[in-house]
Amino acid sequence: MSLQFHRAVEGMEIWSASSDDFSFVITYESPAGPGFHGRSGYVASWRPVYQSRGAIKIGGSPFKTFAEAEEACNAVLKHLTKPD
Repeated sequence: MSLQFHRAVEGMEIWSASSDDFSFVITYESPAGPGFHGRSGYVASWRPVYQSRGAIKIGGSPFKTFAEAEEACNAVLKHLTKPD
């Protein structure tokens, strides 16, 4: 079960994916320029789809590469969906 990310907003570095009632977002942040501002890198977050609550930043963010952020999202999904 691997998340399939797609670009969520044209012209901005925002990708989203969902699976098993969880939503994941990866954004690119930089200290200056257009888009989100923060430390340079890919920031990953998740939240339950059917609950009105804010997103939870995934530990390790910002990541150096999109692939690292994607891998972290998949690891969190695996943890969230594992049987008790």
